[in-house]
Amino acid sequence: MKLTRTADLWWKNAVVYCLDVETFHDSDGDGFGDFRGLIDKIDHLHKMGVTCLWLMPFFPTPDRDDGYDITDFYSVDPRLGTLGDFVEFVRTARDRGMRVIADLVVNHTSDQHPWFQAARDRESPFHDWYVWRDEPPADAAEGVVFPDKEKSLWTYDRKAKRYYLHRFYRHQPDLNVANPAVRDEIARVMGFWMELGLSGFRVDAVPFLLEAPIDALPDPHDYLADLRAFLSRRNGEAILLGEVNLPYTDAMAFFGKSDGVGDELHMCFDFIGMQQMYLSLARQDASPLTHALKERPVPPRDCHWATFVRNHDELTLDKLTVPERQEVFAAFGPDEDMQLYGRGLRRRLPSMLGGDLGRIKMVYSLLFSLPGTPVLFYGEEVGMTEDLSLEGRLAVRTPMWWDAVDEQRREPGSLLAWVRLLVERYRECPELAWGAFSAIDTEVPSVLAHRCEIDGGVVIAVHNFAGEDVSVEVPKVEGVLTDLLVDGTVEPRKDGTAVVELGPYGCRWLRKVSR
Repeated sequence: MKLTRTADLWWKNAVVYCLDVETFHDSDGDGFGDFRGLIDKIDHLHKMGVTCLWLMPFFPTPDRDDGYDITDFYSVDPRLGTLGDFVEFVRTARDRGMRVIADLVVNHTSDQHPWFQAARDRESPFHDWYVWRDEPPADAAEGVVFPDKEKSLWTYDRKAKRYYLHRFYRHQPDLNVANPAVRDEIARVMGFWMELGLSGFRVDAVPFLLEAPIDALPDPHDYLADLRAFLSRRNGEAILLGEVNLPYTDAMAFFGKSDGVGDELHMCFDFIGMQQMYLSLARQDASPLTHALKERPVPPRDCHWATFVRNHDELTLDKLTVPERQEVFAAFGPDEDMQLYGRGLRRRLPSMLGGDLGRIKMVYSLLFSLPGTPVLFYGEEVGMTEDLSLEGRLAVRTPMWWDAVDEQRREPGSLLAWVRLLVERYRECPELAWGAFSAIDTEVPSVLAHRCEIDGGVVIAVHNFAGEDVSVEVPKVEGVLTDLLVDGTVEPRKDGTAVVELGPYGCRWLRKVSR
């Protein structure tokens, strides 16, 4: 692979790191993390090899939904710093070779946003910036996202004397993207932050954004394509990373397609693969994940899947069958307090795996070797666990463990050292990000083996989901295989097969070397 090509499409082999400014590092002891604290700790991320920082919302907010209820899209919450601090942070990140993207939360606002307060007057031009009805529809209770807090998608506003739509909490009224003025404002918001140095956005709840009544558009995806076109005009390197928790066939539509090239989202999170991975972990059987990877469609050219072990929300299992979900609950979240909405878990990986460092390391090896762009949630690199005393999703959004960073930074056997090694090897292997993927059938149910190859380069990754030794035959091996994670090589036999030995929860990355 030519470095010029991989640099142009930087997101295809990026290492993305998601963090919340508020919980990352407190620079002045006031109880809130801030941009100055983030700058102080940026070399930790640089040493890890992170190439893209994804910021959770940092805008002014009443903070009723951890910052996702926004009152001003053009500023920084004063607890976290100023616009000047933000610009200084972006400049410092760029100096360390890291791009920055941020959450684009434009499917709703806070009910305290000046736009909504003005919209409560039915004569105001802002009234049509939101979605109103005189009476709620008959199916108003269908599709409630937070059933423990809301019973309907529609809430009555006493001043407007009408019902407004909210896909999430009632204090987050949905914007009406059918209104051209709203679409123009969203583009203006994007343009503003790109001028201050952002390299793109993680688009929150994309299907909900497009499900609003869009009578003015012949196809909701036209709007997403318009956003992509605007983004590209303003900054040709900028990306849209979409939260699209849908079956593969449906998710593919959000990449768009124009002459074989995606014209909507650059990347979509692979929610299906993530959920099947946890089912495989629960069963100690690689088959569910292997099947999902075989079924996963290839995105349009220059688009990519984003892979992850855990995100900042509940660990959703909504695409598993009820019996499958119960298997995962039984293995990793047997107590009701560990579960959320009956569809997900509010735990982090180390707790779910009982602190088994070997098994935890195997999962992150899997993350970095699977086809797709790896996305880390802050603290994963040092084994952060959850705090179940906190409500809902806040259990996994606790302050960063800097003591653990200090303990692990010089320990060669630590999880932090392992993640650093994985990042380094991943960045050295364009085959993983760019190569054609194929699953390798083995006779060992607990093993996932796959092959990525491009331009004559081949990497074979083998992962054991079980806590016992296994021996795996890998067919069609040409040349000596060099282990990228530990010293050693594997010589193929005369029939072209190679025998790979794996310990309990073992993993190996093997690269073909010409004789």
